[in-house]
Amino acid sequence: MSNREHETYDVVGIGFGPSNLSLAIALEEHRAHGLENDVSSLFFERQSSFGWHRNMLLPTATMQISFLKDLVTFRNPTSRFSFIAYLHASGRLPQFVNNQDFFPTRQEFHQYLEWAQAQVADHVAYGSEVTSIRLAPGTDPESSDRLRLEVADATGRPGRVVEARNVVISTGLVPSMPEGAERDERVWHSSEFLEKYRRMNPGELRRVAVVGAGQSAAEITRFLHDELPHAEVWAIIPSYGYSVADDTPFANQIFDPAAVDDYYFGTDQTREAFWRYHRNTNYSVVDDDVIRDLYRRSYDEEVRGDRRLQFLNLTRVTGVKRAGAETRVSLQVGPDAEVREVDFDALVCATGYHGMEPTRLLGDLDRYCLRDEEGRYRVERDYRIVTEPEMRCGIYLQGGTEHTHGLTSSLLSNIAVRSGEIADSIVTRRAGQSAEHAVLAKAGSDVLR
Repeated sequence: MSNREHETYDVVGIGFGPSNLSLAIALEEHRAHGLENDVSSLFFERQSSFGWHRNMLLPTATMQISFLKDLVTFRNPTSRFSFIAYLHASGRLPQFVNNQDFFPTRQEFHQYLEWAQAQVADHVAYGSEVTSIRLAPGTDPESSDRLRLEVADATGRPGRVVEARNVVISTGLVPSMPEGAERDERVWHSSEFLEKYRRMNPGELRRVAVVGAGQSAAEITRFLHDELPHAEVWAIIPSYGYSVADDTPFANQIFDPAAVDDYYFGTDQTREAFWRYHRNTNYSVVDDDVIRDLYRRSYDEEVRGDRRLQFLNLTRVTGVKRAGAETRVSLQVGPDAEVREVDFDALVCATGYHGMEPTRLLGDLDRYCLRDEEGRYRVERDYRIVTEPEMRCGIYLQGGTEHTHGLTSSLLSNIAVRSGEIADSIVTRRAGQSAEHAVLAKAGSDVLR
């Protein structure tokens, strides 16, 4: 098969979570409005169906952002893909309004995401994992406007090969575990919590522990305390308990679309100040109502003299090993670094994630991608990796750009605007390339005459 016989798309998305779903919608709205330079697109997702943090869809968990920060509204308030449109289609708009709440449950927001993806599903290939990206064979960056992607099929069917003028990488975050802890049937990361928990016999869980100081850790602690009335639930926290998330109006301006420009075009001193002043809006913090609920539970148990909910403050996990059917956890406790060992029936590590790192996926293409003094990708304002001048294809990142675009580079808060900017960039670049090809073709015909 020759190079030109492969499927070719203007943009191929790698990963199909909320970020690339929002991008697919932005491209769909370009098509729906009959705009010139229409772009073709295809998205690959290794999961068999759409899913977003399914293992953290706890019954009482709510979103930490307003429903207006959905896939589209901040970019296009009249979009048919908005959360309001979903409520209307579901027949629940009056009931939602009567609820007088800006923050839907996580389960309902996930239903909204599933509803939205169903409308662009013809542009998505599920059960498909991109295993490599390289230049189309027989070409060099200066003469090629296409990248070749090899895709493995999770069902065992033959893989496929496609070509793309642009790729948008959104493969998500990578779970981070405490040093010395390996995941198994009794040691879980929060990203797999519900799946692993449902495999267990609750009666066998007599003592469980949750490691971490953020929202997920607090929510899982509360869930286990509700679900296991016979068990001890230990919260292992490196600080003096949970810290409250700053969601006050002025602090929330850090999530405004305009704040991306302030960060991107700011000085190194300005960027450092962003993190110093505003980390407590998103990292290792917990909603005030969850903190107060857990503290009240602990206090009530102390009054009754029946302590099931235990908080180990200033404590870190330093090692995990199997002891028969139990998991023996080494804990470094207190400012004097006393070490103790405790056996648990299950250990849940809500210890966060590493940022998206596409280096392995890019393979040999990485040599065309420029990096800063600290070895991080240089990224244009439109989320496109800065490449050597001869590289004509666009490589965009949805995630892994905190160092250039700030707090919102992978968050839902700015998802609508971020995806719209990427779509606009792709459409604009496509128009420029089409015009360039037209000029070259005309020049060639003039020479022939």
